[in-house]
Amino acid sequence: MMAMIAASLRSAANDGARTSLLSSSGRGWEGFSAELLGISAGTHRIPAIAQHRIGVHVGKPVRANCVCDGRRYSRIQAHGDADVIPAGFGGAWTDESDCTVLRVSFEDDFVRTLYEQLEVKPSRAHFQLHLQLRDARLQHLAWALQAELEAEDASDPLYAESLCTAMLVRLLGTVSSLEGRRKTLSPKAATRLTDYIESSLDQRLTLAELAGLLDISVPHLKVLFRETFGMPVHRYVVQRRVERAKALLLSGKLSAAQVALEVGFAHQSHMARWMSRLLGVSPREIIRSKG
Repeated sequence: MMAMIAASLRSAANDGARTSLLSSSGRGWEGFSAELLGISAGTHRIPAIAQHRIGVHVGKPVRANCVCDGRRYSRIQAHGDADVIPAGFGGAWTDESDCTVLRVSFEDDFVRTLYEQLEVKPSRAHFQLHLQLRDARLQHLAWALQAELEAEDASDPLYAESLCTAMLVRLLGTVSSLEGRRKTLSPKAATRLTDYIESSLDQRLTLAELAGLLDISVPHLKVLFRETFGMPVHRYVVQRRVERAKALLLSGKLSAAQVALEVGFAHQSHMARWMSRLLGVSPREIIRSKG
């Protein structure tokens, strides 16, 4: 009994701690989430949960050992290395020094819906375990998602949804259903889509909602929209919100705070940041110009 207690105390002493540095909580992301974690040296026992996860190492290299799915791994985790952990898989990670990890989590329904839309073969239609994955494109998407967490005023949730969708598609590799199809939207489909966006600027839009309008998959929507309009969906929506906001400010009927909500921005400073970025002027400067 004393030996068991001593072993338990040694294990607890070696357990590391995790601290949430940044989180997507409260940003309106649905079906996925992200969190930047500060992880202290020691052993971290990660339980099996219902979400799929991608953990991307951030910063200087750290020597680590891992036990997952009954297998043991010893490696040096470099900046950008990713552990892809399916739902239902747990394990223990032992880090020799403190480190930082960007953890991206996906609800199973979000993943399954995407795979169904892509018409992925049953043999590939599951989130696969992959430890220390090194992929430049996946890293690029991860850093863009981290930048969203670090930004004082995040972009529209459409942007985060685009990034997370792209991460899942990247993990699949080549997808035949994305090849050999129409490269742009038909004029009728393009008009239907833009009319819907225009009438819904004050609401939260999602890629799934827009893709459903045309009865196509989210990945297909992203490809076709960019080829048709020369920009991603989220950028088009933000640009239209900024243009609508400018017109409302010039009309002088609403305050800047009211205009921000009227066109779908989270708050006035969010609108001001995008106006400055896209138009090079602030809401105050626009109001003054009408005089």
